[in-house]
Amino acid sequence: MLIIFSASSDAMSSGNTSRFIAPVLRWLDPDISDAAIRQIVYTVRKTAHVTEYAILALLFWRALRGMAVAEAEKPRPWRWSQALLALGVATLYAASDEIHQYFVPSREARFGDVMLDATGAALGLLVIWAFGRWRWRW
Repeated sequence: MLIIFSASSDAMSSGNTSRFIAPVLRWLDPDISDAAIRQIVYTVRKTAHVTEYAILALLFWRALRGMAVAEAEKPRPWRWSQALLALGVATLYAASDEIHQYFVPSREARFGDVMLDATGAALGLLVIWAFGRWRWRW
């Protein structure tokens, strides 16, 4: 959560992250257009939203689930209530993060980002659910 909070500062604003990504893209392809760079920066930033909130939801879920079971024990059943609580907490944190960004002059608060973050959290939980079902079938 501290990493997400710090990424909501001026240092990780779109203008500042472009300064890192654009030179790398121009080094890889000197003929790349400014529009292509803007699109890639946008895609990288939105992918970061999905990824960081997927990880956050998984960490919440893991904390709610408790200690890991021993190898010889039967796996604990999936509890949708734990997953929904993890999703809810991650979504509330996403909303609070956007409120934080509202007060940072170089940032904007966007409801769409909260929805994107919630989608990332849900995807992370669905991936772990699917992995658990696949793993314990064998």
